[in-house]
Amino acid sequence: MGIAVDQPSAVRGFLERTPLDFPIAMAGLGGTDLSRSLGNLGGGLPFTVLFGADGRILHRKIGQVTPENLRQWSRLI
Repeated sequence: MGIAVDQPSAVRGFLERTPLDFPIAMAGLGGTDLSRSLGNLGGGLPFTVLFGADGRILHRKIGQVTPENLRQWSRLI
């Protein structure tokens, strides 16, 4: 699941240009607080958090996610 921290129109535009095969939720103004509570103290975007099936945080990354990141993370779950 992705959580968007932006205006709905900007998110719609992004999704039109970059279709995703997972659901996107809108965090609204609380998204910044949520991001910080998950470890993004500087508030940088994009911010990615990988959760295990048990809800534990397995990995965090600020910045663009690469195919290599996804390969490495797939070994964690």
